[in-house]
Amino acid sequence: MLTINVAVLLAVIIVLRLRRRTQARSRLDEKLTVVIVLVFGVLIAPTAFGEAIFDAAGQIAQGVTQSSGP
Repeated sequence: MLTINVAVLLAVIIVLRLRRRTQARSRLDEKLTVVIVLVFGVLIAPTAFGEAIFDAAGQIAQGVTQSSGP
């Protein structure tokens, strides 16, 4: 259960960081946000929620691929 709690904390941090104005962000700040998002993705990937997101993204990608084909 620790993984879920850390993931929730990172989700809150991500939302707070992304609410800031773009002009107020430095390159270091943007890189830190990317690292936090990557860690968040790694934490939720093995959970049931992460699997559901992965499956949904796969279905959307498959639908887009089929609709753009001949």
